[in-house]
Amino acid sequence: MLDSWLAFAIAVAVAVAAAIVLTVVVALTVRLIARRRAWPTALVTRARRPFRVLALVVALWIAVTVAFPDAGWTSTLDHTFTILVIAVAAWLLAALVAFATDLTLGRYRIDVPDNRVARRIRTQTLILRRLVIAVIVILAIGAILLTFPAVQTFGASVLASAGIASIIAGLAAQSVLANIFAGLQLAFSDALRVDDVVVVEEEWGRVGEITLSYVVLDLWDERRLVLPCTYFTTTPFQNWTRQGSELLGAVELDLDWRISPSRMRARLDQVLADTDLWDGRASVLQVTDAVGGYVRVRILVTASDAPTLFDLRCLVREAMVTWMQQAMPAGLPVQRVLMTEPEKHVMHEPTPTGEAGLFTGSAAAEARASTFTQAIPVVGSEPEEEDQTSTSTATRPETTERT
Repeated sequence: MLDSWLAFAIAVAVAVAAAIVLTVVVALTVRLIARRRAWPTALVTRARRPFRVLALVVALWIAVTVAFPDAGWTSTLDHTFTILVIAVAAWLLAALVAFATDLTLGRYRIDVPDNRVARRIRTQTLILRRLVIAVIVILAIGAILLTFPAVQTFGASVLASAGIASIIAGLAAQSVLANIFAGLQLAFSDALRVDDVVVVEEEWGRVGEITLSYVVLDLWDERRLVLPCTYFTTTPFQNWTRQGSELLGAVELDLDWRISPSRMRARLDQVLADTDLWDGRASVLQVTDAVGGYVRVRILVTASDAPTLFDLRCLVREAMVTWMQQAMPAGLPVQRVLMTEPEKHVMHEPTPTGEAGLFTGSAAAEARASTFTQAIPVVGSEPEEEDQTSTSTATRPETTERT
């Protein structure tokens, strides 16, 4: 018995040493193959721990098998080592997937101008990474469950009822599946990308993360807005960086009628020439409205992206207000009030009668009114009065004669 445990200790020591040597050899080989590139370092960093653990578990499994070849309890250890190997192998595969996606993300940077293609590839790569890792985890769990004999026996009945089970699972997880498919649709339809500037629920921010079930928006005031993926497939939203990051913004001022638009244009050109926020594409100053006692002046300027445009609009607004206070105070908005004294005798004009109106007072007006009343018969009262008058006149002599 002591000889068996001594052999087991020796086998374990040899296995551990072999695992360490194998790990070092593989790391050196990878680095020598691509000495002038950076990806071997990233590969070793990602896969070092799962590879070492996998090598150690396999070495220990071999040591137990060599030290106790005929022991009855080794079947339980074999089952345990099988489960460990499956789990660690899934860990190693997930690390390799993360390494491959990191290489893709490193080639397409989003912290540079004109990064529309990089943002699209980054979004799709992150979605694929999560999807592949989820599939690896599910397959690993299934493989572990299949190592149990009871689960293998139960597998036939599960496969027989897979249709009914899939329908029940689909109905139960309808919202979850809808979000997953919506996330895939967002990733591969190019409707929404990481680092896109969007306006959602009257909130302005950038897309910080897109998963298979939700989207995280980094708002301008450092808040985080989390929305389900189905929101972006069923609700309209503004994407300010769909084709490019360049934007056009407006600055509106309500001023007095005594302003000089030509002098304001000259001042605007000077302000834009002295700042790096303006990209030089467009600058327009127009009087868009002149009612209600004010003149509305609209200034249109362009910038390379949304944050720069916001700062540029604030700069132009502040510069124009300061300049008008100093150079053109007559153009500042004012409210005019007319002060009058009450009249002592107020003459009331008589109410006009018999004046020509829209439907009465003239032949044209009566013709116009007939178009609305020709379908209604109008019966006058004058013939009846004439009949009554004639009747009373005719009966008076008779009454006199009888008298």
